[in-house]
Amino acid sequence: MTVRDIARQDATLETAPTRYIEGHGIRFAYRRLGPSNGTPLVLLQHFSGNIDAWDPAVVNALAADRPVIAFDNAGVGRSTGQTPDNVEGMARDAVDFIHLLGLSEVDLLGFSLGGCVAQQIAAEHGQLVRKLILVGTAPKGGEQHLLAVLQEAFSQNDAPDPRLPLFFTKSSSSQSSGLAFLRRTKMRQDDRDTDNGSAVTDPQAKALITWCATPDPEHAILRAIRQPALVISGSHDTMLPANNAYAMFKDLPHAQLVLYPDSGHGALFQHHETFVSHVRTFLEASPAAA
Repeated sequence: MTVRDIARQDATLETAPTRYIEGHGIRFAYRRLGPSNGTPLVLLQHFSGNIDAWDPAVVNALAADRPVIAFDNAGVGRSTGQTPDNVEGMARDAVDFIHLLGLSEVDLLGFSLGGCVAQQIAAEHGQLVRKLILVGTAPKGGEQHLLAVLQEAFSQNDAPDPRLPLFFTKSSSSQSSGLAFLRRTKMRQDDRDTDNGSAVTDPQAKALITWCATPDPEHAILRAIRQPALVISGSHDTMLPANNAYAMFKDLPHAQLVLYPDSGHGALFQHHETFVSHVRTFLEASPAAA
């Protein structure tokens, strides 16, 4: 093991250097954690999120025993290029990034909009994706309330961060977990990722709304996904409701479904220890068991 391998294995989301790789006219920003061996787990981020919007409690725990890669897709954060206004374009850019890293097989963890992108990649690139984790997301033609939920969250002037009402329920337990999550996301002080505002959120909103507004009566995307899939949702997700998770579970050929109690869109952050345990068990299982 080289000195660089040891440094990367010991790095956390808060301390890992932001690296760059360029191709196809885009300079992608990313951080790579964990050991050098094993199938890399590539993280696909939510609407408006960048690398530092991930929860260190989730990312660092997952990287304890596998390579984990968090990156900014085209136009997001410190990555150059233009953010596409459709899921298909985002999927193409993400696949380009994976290929630039020289990876021939990965696991995908897609959260929210990232889960839509993960579905598109898995359906189109069966040899590239080994296993798939879909969190707080929707199938093509699914149900979304993005604009209404955003409007409600940003109208709550007493909230310290719009992610508190966006990701967590109104219960005291969920709100307490939300405040702890916000503190964790702010731990990194140096070399933090950037927020590119409406240049990212406008096309991303259009992509998510269009994805859900486009009928897929034959469930072609889901049925094309032959890989083992773990579908996870919060019980009270107001943005992409949990009935989306059940719909995906029914039509994915090899899926498991987990619903977390008293949790919203950010269920993976509220129940981070349980979430990491579920993901590890799923990724480590043999293909037949998964």
